Amino acid sequence: MTEPRVQDELTEVLEEAREIGWGDPADYLRDIQRRDLDALAAAVCRTDGEVVGVGDHDRLLALQSVSKAFTYAVALQECGLDRVLDHIGVEPTGEAFNELSQHEDGRPFNPLINAGAIMAQALIPGDSQQDRDALLLDRYSALACAQLEVNEEVLRAEQVRGDRNFALAHMLASSGMLTHDPHEVVQGYLRQCSVEVTTTQLAVMGATFAGGGRNPVTGERIFDERVVQQTLSVMLTCGMYDASGRWVAQVGIPAKSGVSGAMLGVVPGALGLASWSPRLDGHGNSIRGVEIFRRLSDRWDLHVLRHRDPLGHPGEPNEPA
Repeated sequence: MTEPRVQDELTEVLEEAREIGWGDPADYLRDIQRRDLDALAAAVCRTDGEVVGVGDHDRLLALQSVSKAFTYAVALQECGLDRVLDHIGVEPTGEAFNELSQHEDGRPFNPLINAGAIMAQALIPGDSQQDRDALLLDRYSALACAQLEVNEEVLRAEQVRGDRNFALAHMLASSGMLTHDPHEVVQGYLRQCSVEVTTTQLAVMGATFAGGGRNPVTGERIFDERVVQQTLSVMLTCGMYDASGRWVAQVGIPAKSGVSGAMLGVVPGALGLASWSPRLDGHGNSIRGVEIFRRLSDRWDLHVLRHRDPLGHPGEPNEPA
């Protein structure tokens, strides 16, 4: 599919999704995001490095829970699969993302709920929390092809309402899984959630996963292929909170959402796809973002259990099913 056609179809789908007018931003980000309530963006980055963005694709947004997928990949890369599996499971919970739940052996169920993401944050190597924060920010920046920064206003909003995450960290510490200071680890987790990217940069980060861990713009290998395989597997089954089953059935690609309204999807071997709209549904997923992904999955034949040739050959549309 040629770049003009990608841009035209992205724009068309974006405008269709814009008609959805209900939904509100996350409660604790309401004051920050009210001014962005009707912001809307989508971007695609192919594994050949071609990037297309539409709408507010160059506006900055906080990664929020989308960061969990990247931190999990860094933990796998640095610690190895066996050690990470000793600390974090891979099973969907069917519960809200901030439930105080864990396996009988103390492990969080998966790395994409808050308890699992806090545990993944604790596995990042470093002599101090500052070292761990710096390593994550460096990897995030390499994924995005830009020097990323933390939004301090978002971080303060996270910290004011962080009691639930502190409770999760103490739960992990009480079962012997968390060996670092729980408050330090939660502060690191809140910082990773507050890192800002544009929708276009987020699509490039997704395309790095799509390319097996090699950034399609810089050519730099950031993750091993097995790390990406493990991360995408968990994203497919657990990435959309307690709506993950419906997501797999309707859209069918590995994905992760965040309460900033950010959404990231990956079609292995083909592309990274990102969207942003702060209006959320009851699961904490972007209402317009879900609609954008659903429409593009149908239009471009992206479902990983069905697709034949995502986006088609250059200049050739996919044949209808």
